[in-house]
Amino acid sequence: MSTPEKNQKLMTFKEYATWTEGDKCEVLNGEIISMAPSPLPEHQSVSMQLSIEFGSYLRDKECNVFAAPIDVFLFEDYQKNWIDEHVRNWVIPDLIIICDENKIKKNKIIGCPDLVVEIISPSTAKIDRMDKLLAYSRAGVKEYWIVDPSNQLVEVYLLEKGKLQLHNVYTRDDSISVHIFKELRIDLKNIFRVRN
Repeated sequence: MSTPEKNQKLMTFKEYATWTEGDKCEVLNGEIISMAPSPLPEHQSVSMQLSIEFGSYLRDKECNVFAAPIDVFLFEDYQKNWIDEHVRNWVIPDLIIICDENKIKKNKIIGCPDLVVEIISPSTAKIDRMDKLLAYSRAGVKEYWIVDPSNQLVEVYLLEKGKLQLHNVYTRDDSISVHIFKELRIDLKNIFRVRN
């Protein structure tokens, strides 16, 4: 698969939709920001355990949890004013929670999730902490978790005054109160089970 070069036309979602099934990328402002290799076992274990925790809690509720890969158009205006050939911003978060079913479309999510989880690796840490943090902040994501399986840490960012701010950093020995669901606590010992 080829990627756009600096002076090449910027990528649109319409072009991306023609790629083969195995070709997955994330794009901000028309530029590919992430094309990571297959995740490591510890990454997949963390993703699965978080999916189980959120999925169990949400079973009888209005919100839904989705695990990667799923394309997410962050901004609501795409729903009404844009078509795929103009879309130049989409991400494939590791885990999202959507509480507005109108954002769930046949082959993508349109509009910002309520909660986003990115599970970092050395190759994605900078993108997740800078580019995506800014994009999620601009889109209005209420809660953003950056999970570091290697160090068994979770950084929780909350939307305050229109910007995602670092709220706390949790270790394997902590439990996290999920801010968008006040009664949900997640024990990180149940999440960080595999260590390489």
